[in-house]
Amino acid sequence: MLKIVVAFSMIILMGCNKASQNELSLVSPDKNIKVEFNLSGEGEPFYQVWFNNKTVIDTSFLGFNLENAKSLKDNFKILNSSLNPFNETWQMPWGEQVNVVNNYNALKVELQEKMEPFRKLNIVFKVYNDGIGFRYEFPKQDNFSEALITEENTQFKLTEDYKTFWQAGDWDSYEHLYKTTKLSEINAFKERNKKLAKSYIPNNAVNTPVTMVGTNGVHLSFHEAALVDYSGMTLGINAKDLMLESVLVGSDNHKYKAKRDLPFNTPWRTIQIANTAPELITSKLILNLNEPNKIGDVSWFKPTKYTGIWWEMHVGKSTWDRASGRHGATTANTKHYIDFASKNNLKGVLVEGWNTGWRKEEGGFDFVTPYPDYDLKEVVRYGKEKGVDIIMHHETNSDVERYIQQQDTAFALMQSLGLHTVKTGYVGKIKPNGEYHHGQYMVNHYNNTVIKANKYQVAINAHEPIKDTGLRRTYPNTISREGLRGQEFNASWAVDGGNPPEHLPIVAFTRMLAGPIDFTPGIFHITEINGKSNYLNTTLGQQLALYVVIYSPIQMAGDLIENYEANPEPFQFIKDVGVDWQETKVLNGEVGDFVTIARKEKFTGNWFVGSITDENPRDIEINFNFLDDDQSYNAIIYKDGKDANWKDNQFAIAIEKSIITKGTKLAVHLAPGGGFAMSLKK
Repeated sequence: MLKIVVAFSMIILMGCNKASQNELSLVSPDKNIKVEFNLSGEGEPFYQVWFNNKTVIDTSFLGFNLENAKSLKDNFKILNSSLNPFNETWQMPWGEQVNVVNNYNALKVELQEKMEPFRKLNIVFKVYNDGIGFRYEFPKQDNFSEALITEENTQFKLTEDYKTFWQAGDWDSYEHLYKTTKLSEINAFKERNKKLAKSYIPNNAVNTPVTMVGTNGVHLSFHEAALVDYSGMTLGINAKDLMLESVLVGSDNHKYKAKRDLPFNTPWRTIQIANTAPELITSKLILNLNEPNKIGDVSWFKPTKYTGIWWEMHVGKSTWDRASGRHGATTANTKHYIDFASKNNLKGVLVEGWNTGWRKEEGGFDFVTPYPDYDLKEVVRYGKEKGVDIIMHHETNSDVERYIQQQDTAFALMQSLGLHTVKTGYVGKIKPNGEYHHGQYMVNHYNNTVIKANKYQVAINAHEPIKDTGLRRTYPNTISREGLRGQEFNASWAVDGGNPPEHLPIVAFTRMLAGPIDFTPGIFHITEINGKSNYLNTTLGQQLALYVVIYSPIQMAGDLIENYEANPEPFQFIKDVGVDWQETKVLNGEVGDFVTIARKEKFTGNWFVGSITDENPRDIEINFNFLDDDQSYNAIIYKDGKDANWKDNQFAIAIEKSIITKGTKLAVHLAPGGGFAMSLKK
């Protein structure tokens, strides 16, 4: 990967006088964000954050509880401190844009206990124009060799009762709807909704990213970056004090939540800070806090659109296993999808249910043995003849040790067939028992799987995953993941009526801030099979818009082939839309309400625009001042048709053509639960 470094380093050693020990500060490059670090009278480390000269994070303490050792949170003195400004531009091999500016000022504070055992702890802050990140560093030291962390006590003290977009802090899943309440109302809401408080959901915790909007327009989003060999972090809610505090995901097998040998660093604790909602989406804070590419060239992975044998199982047309007599993953059916993909600019076909193990009596999943009615080598050969690659599927049923034993063989099979992408799945409770999807054991498994897969030139699209924390920068064969309540919840088995219209306008400003989403958009028809109806609480216009709004380097045409063949005009947008981008513009938006995003396709210079709204209709104006000078574009606009709405007229669509140039303004009406999509070709 080409890396353009415009970096300089300057270390300023702070004096050892009393004032410098008790107050250290740094500001963002644009001077709008300020962080101040200090020690209390008891030697407790704390920090504060200002944005536009107003306090957004008040006095917030930092530290750890340890197993069989005194807590590491007070009685500190400052040994040393240093400041480091840094500025570089690096390039993404694939992504929302090519060039990423990584410009920050850093402060490193070196602490030591004033009494025995004189343990040391460093805290590093990086302050960007779009937010801050900080982490703990446990340096090598003679009297402290292993940390058994029972809890991390990282606080975020808010200065107002923010409007908060949150989901329950589930240790096993992110597949929940987001709620919108005041910060102070979260615990009371969960108390009224007992189903949110299962044994593995701490009653007062929420998952990250959690996004907030203040009365003065300040936007905050809390998350973490570079989650490696550590437990995932949820955030506990202290409603009375308007305080967030880290709650690490635990294990039933031991008291500690994270175990590390020294030296080590924790993940970065992140706060994205912005004046407007669109600035949250364009922030690259999470990516920038990760280490540069460690695996080298990944040109063997090509961002792509795909279709596949998936939705037909969710709507009851076929099944994953063979016992029903309606097995989906047959050689003939796969070739049917390959033919369709080849004709329609889709370069991949996902096949679920291809391998043995989908029934308990089969003794567990085998990741190299196909069912008898699926000729793996033949479908791969046929696909390559048609210019289409098979996307493999490894559903583990969360039997992690079984999967680990087979990974080398499974990835070697893929390599021998020239296949580069696999969708992994972890449905169900983790085996070994007592571990959780988001604890340290599974964090390590997910990351080790990516590292191992790279040896075989395999890219990972993980479902039921650990949350994205920007590791795609370090390991760019980490291409996408689920980690949210996805499109399959609009199928008939989702008895609660599917995802409500507000779901994705919230997701765009919460889950999507973490990284790419394999949402599987593009449902064109409500299919009724075996007397069961499915749900789609969006318009067709919004389903098209999602190819631009919800970012992923792999985008699925999720619906059945027959539904696309019956609707060739709107399907044209899916055939045309890009998946790899030169740059991204967020044109407007409000968290939970609506958003409009424009993306410029890499290599072609064509633009694509998508806009979605919640249950409320909206009239918005698009200003095309982002287009190239002296260039006209042939535009095709796919918008909600007359009387379209998410309840009973989802598929009304109007398609218009126009010539667009820089500075053109276009008024567009978004129906309830609606949206529009647009292609602009030079």
